[in-house]
Amino acid sequence: MRNPSSSHPLSSHPVSSEGTDKAWGGRFSGAEAELMERFNASIGVDRKLMEMDIAASLVYARALERAGVLTGEERVTIAEGLHKVREEMSAADFPFDVGLEDIHMAVEERLTHHVGAVGGKLHTGRSRNDQVNADERLYLRQATAAVTQGIRRLQSVLVDSAERHREVILPGYTHLQQAQPILFGHYALSLFWMLERDRGRVSDSWKRADYLPLGAGALAGSAFPLDREQMARELGFSGVTANSLDAVSDRDFLLEALAALAILMMHLSRYCEDLIIWSSIEFGFVELDDAYATGSSMMPQKKNPDSLELVRGKTGRVYGNLMGLLTTMKGVPLTYAKDLQEDKEPAFDSFDTVLDCLEVFAAAWETMAVRSDRMAASMADSLLATDLADYLSRRGIPFRQAHHIVGRLVRDSLEAGDRLGELTLSRMQTYSKEFGEDTLELLKPGRSLDLRNISGGTGPEAVRSQLTRAREILAAG
Repeated sequence: MRNPSSSHPLSSHPVSSEGTDKAWGGRFSGAEAELMERFNASIGVDRKLMEMDIAASLVYARALERAGVLTGEERVTIAEGLHKVREEMSAADFPFDVGLEDIHMAVEERLTHHVGAVGGKLHTGRSRNDQVNADERLYLRQATAAVTQGIRRLQSVLVDSAERHREVILPGYTHLQQAQPILFGHYALSLFWMLERDRGRVSDSWKRADYLPLGAGALAGSAFPLDREQMARELGFSGVTANSLDAVSDRDFLLEALAALAILMMHLSRYCEDLIIWSSIEFGFVELDDAYATGSSMMPQKKNPDSLELVRGKTGRVYGNLMGLLTTMKGVPLTYAKDLQEDKEPAFDSFDTVLDCLEVFAAAWETMAVRSDRMAASMADSLLATDLADYLSRRGIPFRQAHHIVGRLVRDSLEAGDRLGELTLSRMQTYSKEFGEDTLELLKPGRSLDLRNISGGTGPEAVRSQLTRAREILAAG
């Protein structure tokens, strides 16, 4: 059995041994168990909120001054102390004390160390319940902005790739079977539009978090005349939360963001799957740059697409974070319970994971080689069967009948070992007299593409229009 005190990452830091040393210790006469102290602490995770906590505390101190709780001199003293705390805690080797439980208590302890007892006034009318909620919303604003920037970077890579390979034709697939020819640029831009919706979802999740919970207190609202609207303006929120119970009890703003991230990762994972298959010897459509591939410790010939496999694998991690937080939330009675301490780790991990995956995926795509010759060589003649059926439809044959005619033609050709593109017109006319001299032109992939210049289609003109729209979106920022 492992020794919990020796294996915990923060166990080397000093811990409090007396319950009365705690900020909440007045009610207690006995000491908190060391095991419980470590189990209860979140500072190993929520230290990430330090900047947000201090930013909100500076604004809160001004609100207390306006409410008459702090004098101007006291407020200045607290502000100077908070700036010192920020400088201290920004150091990589700052020893966060597990005995202080969370970042809020750690900041307060260092503040009182610098400014004395007046530092204890900062928590007047404020609970860690509304404090952490405000910090998380400030974090979410930064995190969603970072993800949308990462999406824009990847979208730019895709647009450049579509432009660079705009004449490359590849087989499009359904059911992992060759279906119809498409332009590589059309394929690249399909991810661009998925990402554009992802960007909208991630940005939209912030809109419902854009309300300040400070002033909600523990659950019933502060007893001091705090100007919540002014605090919201100073912290850049569009407004304040309307109900104190709701403000401190829910984490739907995090859940919505995690759901948007999960959908984003699903999109990336699907394209990873394609590129992983395409990079195999059997396909050879693409080759990853050495910088984003790895080798085998045993088989010297191997070049493994590990960058893409890891993005695909980390999708499950982001899904798990969403499901974990949903499960945590489902049984919490209003308003607050310590279960909600478990909200930060899945949120932080998901955002960090997604940002890494966006960066790696963009770099892998940008540097991979596109093998147009392998794509062209792999295309089966049967890719153009739909064009033959469409031809007969344009000659007045009902499509279902045309479909059946071409289906028999393809089947018989495969059984005879003949290539569809090498059939003579006379043989094709044994299946339908409607096949004319111009039928043979349809057996060229380029002709198939030219027929699909409809808006949103894979025709060259349609893809150029897509590229123009995509560049306009990127230019608009």
